[in-house]
Amino acid sequence: MAKVLIQFAHPTLSKSSIQKTLETYCRKVKGVTFNDLYEYYPDLYIDVKREQKLLSQHDIIIFQHPFYWYSSPPILKQWQDLVLEYNWAYGPEGNALAGKQMLNAISCGGGREAYKETGYNRFPVTQFLLPFNQTAHLCKMEYLPPFVVHETYNMSEDMINSYGENYARVLQSLVNEEFQPIHYQDVEYINELTPVPSFSH
Repeated sequence: MAKVLIQFAHPTLSKSSIQKTLETYCRKVKGVTFNDLYEYYPDLYIDVKREQKLLSQHDIIIFQHPFYWYSSPPILKQWQDLVLEYNWAYGPEGNALAGKQMLNAISCGGGREAYKETGYNRFPVTQFLLPFNQTAHLCKMEYLPPFVVHETYNMSEDMINSYGENYARVLQSLVNEEFQPIHYQDVEYINELTPVPSFSH
């Protein structure tokens, strides 16, 4: 059984139905630790030793956040700058995270068609997430396909809950170590491995 750590960052959670729902569902999955960074560090003073201990105790690290300006809320960048120390997370002696897995779980207002070369945003989501991908690589971790929810502004309550259930299934599969490298070869998003049913908006 794998232990999953969710590093959650949302500065205005009360305004996000989808992120609140994802939080509700993921908290029900045994083997998952939910670490709300804005809640735990309202003054933005990050306890580096606490965070490093949490990382050491888990096998899979998930950065869950809204897709703000093609990236994450600022506390996650600050977290990376402080917690992923040289010769701890990377560098000649930096092996603390070696062999662990990492992915992003994000919500986007735009539709999937907008994240293509011919779309409004010009690039796929996975290209915008390349800094996270490279961070995982530098820290000797395996970067997995992201969990992505599109069109959050137009989503019905049924669809929101369906994504919550989908997220819980993905997390349970990660805890149970059901996904193997071959499963990731033909999917852009990890949620494609446990698809949600179709709903009208």
